[in-house]
Amino acid sequence: MQRQARAPQTQPFGAEAFEAADTTVLWWLGMAGFLINSRGTTLMVDPLLGGFDMPVMIEFPIAAGDVPKLDAVLVTHSDNDHYSVPTCRDLARVTREYHSTRYVASLMKQDGLRAYGHDIADRFAIGPVRVDVTPADHAWQNASPGASDRIFQPEDACGFWIDTTDGTIWAPGDSRLIPDHHLRMPTPDAMLFDFSDSEWHFGLDGAIAMANAYPQTPLLLYHWGSVDAPDFPPFNADPDSLPDRVENPERIQLLAPGEPFVLRRPPS
Repeated sequence: MQRQARAPQTQPFGAEAFEAADTTVLWWLGMAGFLINSRGTTLMVDPLLGGFDMPVMIEFPIAAGDVPKLDAVLVTHSDNDHYSVPTCRDLARVTREYHSTRYVASLMKQDGLRAYGHDIADRFAIGPVRVDVTPADHAWQNASPGASDRIFQPEDACGFWIDTTDGTIWAPGDSRLIPDHHLRMPTPDAMLFDFSDSEWHFGLDGAIAMANAYPQTPLLLYHWGSVDAPDFPPFNADPDSLPDRVENPERIQLLAPGEPFVLRRPPS
């Protein structure tokens, strides 16, 4: 059995995290999820707040039933640790709209959600926040006989480039490394950082290459410390593998679930 890193103790939050302020703040929700509040515009990326089919090691920082409002939920792909049907259904009463790829949006509509499907390179707005849909390579089902009865297409998974008043946030989603894309983006002001050493993710070497392609960007870690699965690489990244290989390791943000991170655009 491999060593398993554990996330710091959860820092619960409540309705105050959804109030308008003069900043943009991110909270890791555990798993692959984040809450973003950009001066009162609120969105979640890949939220999972319960109902997962594997044992979890964390307390979630908020229950879906305690979320007071969401302008949007963004979902990168259909895996159930990213498109959590129980969580998205529980959030529907307070969520204005859901956004994903065309395939995932079709699933969302079947589940009764107000969903909008997008092509790669589409742009849409959530109030003053602009979102670009970025490519991903995560069609792992095609290499796993019996995993699905459909052939998955590259455009079925995506990432999101989120442009706020206070800076840009890149949520690349789950993906194998696409060098011409992942290593050649404009420099984001924060990156949601999957560093799990898994074949259908960036892999540790690919994640390090991404981190060092943007050597000043804060790295907000996920895909680690949440699921009790020590022998399953996608859920078992280890933050101790990063400091010796990441340039400027002080920018590694080892957040607890529910711990806030204030987004800041560097001075020009």
